[in-house]
Amino acid sequence: MLNDRVKTALVLIPVMLAGIYLLPLTWFALFIGVIAVLGAWEWADLSGFSATWQRLAYQALIAVLLLGLYLGLRKDILPAAAVLVLASAWWLLGTLLVRRYPASVSLWSQPQVRLLMGVLILLSMWIGFYWIVRADDSRLLITLLMLLVWGADVGAYYTGRRFGRHKLAPNVSPGKTWEGVLGGLVGAAVLALVLLALFSDLSAWSALDYLILAVFAGTVVSISVVGDLVESMVKRHRGLKDSGQLLPGHGGIMDRIDSMCAAAPVFAAFVYFWPALQLGQG
Repeated sequence: MLNDRVKTALVLIPVMLAGIYLLPLTWFALFIGVIAVLGAWEWADLSGFSATWQRLAYQALIAVLLLGLYLGLRKDILPAAAVLVLASAWWLLGTLLVRRYPASVSLWSQPQVRLLMGVLILLSMWIGFYWIVRADDSRLLITLLMLLVWGADVGAYYTGRRFGRHKLAPNVSPGKTWEGVLGGLVGAAVLALVLLALFSDLSAWSALDYLILAVFAGTVVSISVVGDLVESMVKRHRGLKDSGQLLPGHGGIMDRIDSMCAAAPVFAAFVYFWPALQLGQG
């Protein structure tokens, strides 16, 4: 049987692909913003603010911050590269928090600190997608991002289920194993190579480009796992199984975008700093 994450991915992938290839790219960026605002409703509860007015206020805050980011980036008021690097760097801190759990709880147990974590998580996802939307071949790049993240999810699930022995983060998510992560990495790398072979002239690539591709796929997939673990860590602290019930039978919005929140800004950073990753170009 397929787990909830895989079943949801099978539904969401066609919906996301339709949005990518049918919507104008500006509208797709707005769509990602709406998802972030929906996620804010759930993150407020994960932070300990469960009253309706508190959750609505947090949604309004995220919406205002997203609007400010959009205007600042579009009018070149904010340095785009620096914003992108900072959005990616936050996940290095997230990695440390997961590795140090439960000792790290003392750093983020206060509800206000968790609210700030939510701001960083949700805004970093939107920043990543916004930058990808502005890049050349943006539709194919977004497709590649989804293949990496959701392909790794599927690969990790089946590999971990069949071969999983060594726990990845037993205090945070006992079901995840190192074998599953490795299976996800391999699956994602294969999907990335296939898509790049279809839309890019790989014969023009140097050995260094192939090495960077391996680092690229490995880093994006690894950081997507961190996104999942950070949310699992906060849910465990709150004693919750799911972030919400917005998706009947499949938990909440945050349960489905946690990996993407981490992967999107890191993916976008590679697009910015590695010119070879321009699909359709030799």
